[in-house]
Amino acid sequence: MEMVKNSAGRSVVTDINGSAAVPFQGVGKYRPAGRKYAPPVASCADYPSDGDKRAGSIREALEKCGLRDGMTISTHHHFRNGDLVADMVFAAAKEMGVRDLVWFPSASFPCHEHFTDYMKEGIIHHIEGSMNGPLGKFASEGGMKGMGVLRSHGGRYQAVQDGEVHIDIAVIGAPSSDPFGNANGLEGPSACGLLGFALADSQYADRVIVVTDNMVDFPCVPWQIQGNYVDVTVEVDKIGVPERIISGTTEITRSPDRLLLAELTARFCDAAGLIRDGFSFQTGAGGTSLAVSDYFGKIMRERGVKARFARGGSNKYLVSMLEEGLVDYILDGQTFDLDGVKSMARNPGHVWTSPFTSYNYHGKGNFAGMVDIVILGATEVDVSFNANVVTHSDGYLLHGIGGWQNCLFSKTVILPLPLFRDRIPVIIDSVTTLCGPGELIDVIVTERGIAINPLRKDLLEAVKGSGLPIKRIEELKMEAEQICGRPAAAELDEKVIAAIKWVDGTVLDVVRKVRTGNKS
Repeated sequence: MEMVKNSAGRSVVTDINGSAAVPFQGVGKYRPAGRKYAPPVASCADYPSDGDKRAGSIREALEKCGLRDGMTISTHHHFRNGDLVADMVFAAAKEMGVRDLVWFPSASFPCHEHFTDYMKEGIIHHIEGSMNGPLGKFASEGGMKGMGVLRSHGGRYQAVQDGEVHIDIAVIGAPSSDPFGNANGLEGPSACGLLGFALADSQYADRVIVVTDNMVDFPCVPWQIQGNYVDVTVEVDKIGVPERIISGTTEITRSPDRLLLAELTARFCDAAGLIRDGFSFQTGAGGTSLAVSDYFGKIMRERGVKARFARGGSNKYLVSMLEEGLVDYILDGQTFDLDGVKSMARNPGHVWTSPFTSYNYHGKGNFAGMVDIVILGATEVDVSFNANVVTHSDGYLLHGIGGWQNCLFSKTVILPLPLFRDRIPVIIDSVTTLCGPGELIDVIVTERGIAINPLRKDLLEAVKGSGLPIKRIEELKMEAEQICGRPAAAELDEKVIAAIKWVDGTVLDVVRKVRTGNKS
């Protein structure tokens, strides 16, 4: 396998599963050529004149769409750990004797653990999407036949739009649909809020199947997926497990260390003058991020200011800020709890977005660069502010990229991180896997100090005399090593098991097979 060094100094592949790949050329350096990919032209003569596109089962729908060996099947992750649809699809494919399929999910979850069996049996050849938990472990140990590809949410839309990924059949789980295929995620027993991650799939796939457990009479309104894109609809008993669809862990952290991280982050933003009337922010739905939002709210009330918009994933805390008038709009990409679902259905200030509007780098702009403050996480950061979100220090692939890369283009990118996890330092000499270039990461907040990227002289100047514990990132690394010792490098094989794509479709880094015995 030919390897070349990209502009980030990483050795990367030039071929992924038989297709040419372009090495990373630097932030903003690569320019696409050509035109957007377009699916085949359809004719109304081939569809029921009464608009009823129903099939009797998933298998029948797949047969109507011509499922065969080697095809690419896409699904989405709005049902999170409660997803039942993807399993129905591959169980049906197994019954049909179809093999070597490419699974192209917008994300995977622990509920997909048994998909390792589909890979062992040859039904799934490889995955182009996040491989979390057991799937990541399986791939890291060399169990997957093909090379995996990890993309950001925006990178996924870009790949489909540009024709880098050709979706043969898209399967869209919809909490509500009519027989024609108009669908939304707002109503029904499996309500999940938004279906934005399935937008590209509906627009560009050769064939589109909508699966629902809440078939309603035409028209299903409002529609987030338009029936004009849909080939077949299917009604099943259940598409998701409700208590696992909603992220029940979206609660503010109670950990004193994490609360300190959140408080320091908010104090930094305040001292730097970032929290002002009309600002915008994105904080995510993890416990620490929610605590940051809570501190932001307190500061905003004290200052008498409000935000013009907040980017979601929405949750009850963000919804309460909208209803209180602390933010004018939530620009929502996905919905993390029932409060978010209800708000999206009734509040005109709770706006639907998608990876196209929010994150697609091959468009005429997107929302990410308009956000003033974004709060993100990472598994590792190095002294050049490069960050890793997909592997752990042992090299195991256990996370997806999500919208993380796309958010790096926001005006101020802050990573609140513990100085060490499980006695392993988080700040190291060089990240195991490069997911985000350091030039785009502005501030690292730890419980023992705050490091500001030297490129951000404006921030360094703004917090002078603030009393905040500002330190060089090298100092924080040294403190961690004094407590935990210097971590050993991951024991990795030469075999490449996955490629990390940058937001423009170029190859930023690769993930290598973990040597046997590296992890119990």
